[in-house]
Amino acid sequence: MKDISLLDVIAPVWFMLCWAGYSTIADYLSKSRGSLLVVINHHRLNWMRRMLKRDNRMVDSTLIGNLSRSIAFFASTTIFILLGLFTLLKYHDAASEVLEYIPYSTQTPPALWEIKVFLLIVIFVYTFFKHTWSLRQYNYVCVMVGAAPMPNEQNSPHFNAERYAHNTAKLISNASKHFNMGLRAYYFGIAALAWFINGWVFMLVSSLVVCVLYRREFLSQALHYMTDATSD
Repeated sequence: MKDISLLDVIAPVWFMLCWAGYSTIADYLSKSRGSLLVVINHHRLNWMRRMLKRDNRMVDSTLIGNLSRSIAFFASTTIFILLGLFTLLKYHDAASEVLEYIPYSTQTPPALWEIKVFLLIVIFVYTFFKHTWSLRQYNYVCVMVGAAPMPNEQNSPHFNAERYAHNTAKLISNASKHFNMGLRAYYFGIAALAWFINGWVFMLVSSLVVCVLYRREFLSQALHYMTDATSD
């Protein structure tokens, strides 16, 4: 452990501050100024309201199925990434030879190599749990859509259509929130790869990931179009 420099201690701390700090600030800003996730939640509520008015809900089932398949793709891909990372633990010498050809890369002692790889493993294990939990919640959404009464059966005093639509939309939103958190982990996983070059590049890429995420969630054209679609 004596071969580990001060920079290799500061860099992962900066990385964690970027990730945790951005997640905290993004959640706060979403409440005050809106984000992609918040705006799309409004559309999800309208979707569930219209779903309850339809006799044929094949379109809704197809849409939910498409969302589930994209999440399943990321979950299965994460498994392959984890297998590759565990294999990478024993290839320190071979990988070091490759890194020598990358400009500004520094030599990594075996102990630090294992720490870097284990950081990636932790990130993608976290990603796997987020994606699989999101997938399970989309399965629950399928049940909610399948159990929704037909329009001519919604006059019962025991059924509140607005509450049913609202809760189903919140379930979809929660599933999407965890999927989004898993995607963020992918972005920061790419930043963690930069640590194999050197600590300065690691810190720089971590900061750039924060900028990219902020722009896409709060300043993107997609957000503008979806916000404009719901404005008067």
